[in-house]
Amino acid sequence: MARAFLVVMDSVGCGGAPDADRFFNAGTPDTGANTLAHIAQASARGEAEEGRSGPLRLPHLDALGLGAAIRLASGDATPGLDAAPEGLWGAATETSNGKDTPSGHWELAGVPVPWDWYYFPKTEPAFPPDITAEVCRLAGTDGILGNRHASGTLIIEEEGAQHMTTGWPICYTSVDSVFQIAAHEEVFGLDRLLALCRDLAPTLHAMKVGRVIARPFVGEPGDFRRTPHRKDFAIAPPSPTLCDWALGEGRAVHAIGKIGDIFSMRGITDVQKGADADLMDDLARAVGAAADGSLTFANFVEFDSVYGHRRDVSGYARALEWFDTCLPRLFGAMRPGDLMLFTADHGNDPTWIGTDHTRERVPVVARGVGAREAGLIGFTDVAATVAAHLGLSERGAGRSVL
Repeated sequence: MARAFLVVMDSVGCGGAPDADRFFNAGTPDTGANTLAHIAQASARGEAEEGRSGPLRLPHLDALGLGAAIRLASGDATPGLDAAPEGLWGAATETSNGKDTPSGHWELAGVPVPWDWYYFPKTEPAFPPDITAEVCRLAGTDGILGNRHASGTLIIEEEGAQHMTTGWPICYTSVDSVFQIAAHEEVFGLDRLLALCRDLAPTLHAMKVGRVIARPFVGEPGDFRRTPHRKDFAIAPPSPTLCDWALGEGRAVHAIGKIGDIFSMRGITDVQKGADADLMDDLARAVGAAADGSLTFANFVEFDSVYGHRRDVSGYARALEWFDTCLPRLFGAMRPGDLMLFTADHGNDPTWIGTDHTRERVPVVARGVGAREAGLIGFTDVAATVAAHLGLSERGAGRSVL
């Protein structure tokens, strides 16, 4: 029985979204943003030389059709990515009114978002008084710190010392539909932080805030470090997704990375979490051992969280090249009949203005079904394609390209 591996390279967009003019970074529309093409162009110009050098080298992804997918999506030049496709290749366009993680993943899993997310205003304070009061009640504190839009690492540096003195949680948001709470694992307590976020989540989900995120850290002032114990409390998808379809037909669904959080553990058999390097090991083990008929759904987040938001072109290029070097290990463990499909949930062009995600099409390249052009497809077509490969009866609103 066929197996499927759906691998999301978080934020690895390829430009060309037809509605990019409706989405903004620092007041500038995302028209023209192109994560992959701009990294390739910067690398070819010698502008991504920290920890690497020269043109962008992604031979395994490019052999599947990555360069061709970028050019199809946007028409932009892709120096260094010019291989003749040997896999399934195309580019997908999102319809959900958001360029955030849940919107992208849900739609890739067959369910476009039917509502508009709530975003906190870029003011100080950012949160309504009743929300602040609810956080204080649940935390048992007299106040909160932060209460503004902020970078997660920066706000810990700015508020961490006061947090350790007062015990007040550090609350912040971003241009995404999120409410984030940072707290020291030892001073505040990890279990207490997770309970606070879990108990607050229903109130914010009712407002259509997509996620409440626990952001634990350790260390001392001047040397604070976030830990891998982050947990997202996401609003549940509005209808069954690819994960539910598979589990409902008796298939194992293995989540790698933050997939379990994104789908509120619906339709998930088990979860592996950690840094991207650890997740690559987890994915390799899944390719080697996952049962026939199973679905493995993986997310590699550091392209986005570590490099995209920080507008680190060299770092992003290094991460892409590292990822590509890992692929022969995965390909070598695939069985006849397996499908391994690589895509993304949105863009995060590190050459772009601002620090937000960028509205882009995403590449769709796959190994296991021969060389074929998928063309320009929808995000929901990804779910339909994986479902068709697995032989599931449900396909959702999409159309399989197989």
